[in-house]
Amino acid sequence: MRDAAAALRSAGVKAIYLAGSSIGLDTLGVLADLARIFPSARDDVRRVSRRIVAEMGGELGTFGDRYALTLESTLHETGGVNIPVDLFHWSGENHHIGRADGAVRLIDALASLDCEPGDRVLLWGHGHAGNVFALATNLLSGDSEAVESFFRAAEIYYRLPGFGWIDIPVWNRVRRMLLGHAAVVTNPRLDIVTFGTPVRYGWDCGGYASLLHFIHRRPAANCPIHRAGFPIDCDAVLRGAEGDYVQQLGIAGTNTAPSRFAWRAYVADRRLGALLQPCEPRGSQPDSFRAGTIVPEEGATLLVDYGLPAGGVGRHLAGHAVYARPKWLLFHVEQVVRRLYGRRACRAA
Repeated sequence: MRDAAAALRSAGVKAIYLAGSSIGLDTLGVLADLARIFPSARDDVRRVSRRIVAEMGGELGTFGDRYALTLESTLHETGGVNIPVDLFHWSGENHHIGRADGAVRLIDALASLDCEPGDRVLLWGHGHAGNVFALATNLLSGDSEAVESFFRAAEIYYRLPGFGWIDIPVWNRVRRMLLGHAAVVTNPRLDIVTFGTPVRYGWDCGGYASLLHFIHRRPAANCPIHRAGFPIDCDAVLRGAEGDYVQQLGIAGTNTAPSRFAWRAYVADRRLGALLQPCEPRGSQPDSFRAGTIVPEEGATLLVDYGLPAGGVGRHLAGHAVYARPKWLLFHVEQVVRRLYGRRACRAA
């Protein structure tokens, strides 16, 4: 960890943000969608869902306050300039407008940092938080037309229809910032790491400096290591037998729509869906699941066998909770430094 801290400082890392997800709700939402698509598996899915609810207890399974404090204090123990580690909070909702709102708020948070040219910010995202980051990269690097299209699609969410009042000011603030090409568009440079992020949106390399993905994947019979097997065996989900099932199943077409009572969010979500994923499957999810896509097209991906998880499904959450276990913290930091900052650290040494 001493070497890692030195490498991060040498690379100019100004701050570290950790973003989690509503992991239990994500897991249950994916399983509910699986039951809808495959009625024959409904009883098994209900059994798995009941086990998750019964066993979750106080187990969080995503980046939280204790994890952030452990990472910051461990890096700071080595001496030198402290690198703050903060949690970036977003709604964790499994739909387009929830992730879009997270992306807007992330850009706003980055703009508040006092960064100089060459400074970097390291982002760690668990689950769909990684897709929040993906949207942010597209906004940071998009031209004026693309930015306007995004904000126009979501306008009903942050601007009261009929009156024109903006009741979520951060959206309009970030819109003006992006259209005005403020310094946040190019400074700081973003180094992004995702953990178990389902493949959803594309990334824009103009919006980040480096990109690394961790995916929990265990060897499966008659299936390439970079593909997920299908159909899903519910008993295997209970054991976390083949890795991170939430990452595998949380693909396009498995959103949980906002409540119709939150009609502005509902309408904005549909409009964003048409913009962000115009070819999103409707009624053809089985074909998407059979494709078994787990590796993004952008960035470097590490397929890691973290081993068969201990405890019940409510603790490992279908293999999706492993990334936030303290026992893997040093491993993750070492890999991030080696893959993202290795050359810069060697030059500094």
